[in-house]
Amino acid sequence: MTAYRRDHTPGATWFFTLNLADRNATLLTTHIENLRSAFVYAMHRHPWRIDAVVILPDHLHAICTLPAHDADYPLRWRLIKAHFSRSLPKHEHISASRARRGERGIWQRRYWEHRIRDEKDFVRHVNYIHHNPRKHGHVENLADWPWSSFHRYVLMGLLPEDWAGEGIENNAGERNERGLARIN
Repeated sequence: MTAYRRDHTPGATWFFTLNLADRNATLLTTHIENLRSAFVYAMHRHPWRIDAVVILPDHLHAICTLPAHDADYPLRWRLIKAHFSRSLPKHEHISASRARRGERGIWQRRYWEHRIRDEKDFVRHVNYIHHNPRKHGHVENLADWPWSSFHRYVLMGLLPEDWAGEGIENNAGERNERGLARIN
């Protein structure tokens, strides 16, 4: 079994990327109410603060802060992924290894996490999250993408409605050819 080294700093703030197994699928947006329900389900049992989030058809990005003495973000994502998967009809291809484990074929098994180091790192990742629908060609104007905390940031006066990602580093949180995050 592979031993993954994860940072388990209690009360930390994290950037996450979760992908569907089928990167051509649109399940996250076509079943957005199911995904919202999964978040509510997990957050009711194990609260954490969602500082920023964007839902795209095949993946999502989020920045979340755990309670002061809690470092169990894997539990929260497991609950969200399982609740969402159980809410969908079984139409996906399931590999033999997933079938042996009783898993669905909805999500990629792993996800990317990065502990936010400081305010500059936080702002860079929030901007990356909010710019993501435009980066992937879903919209020209970020205000047109409905599944983003961008709207909350506009209502709070933190970003103008016509903000378009000026000055952001488009590769925050992305992996390079060696699989390492490019966080500048």
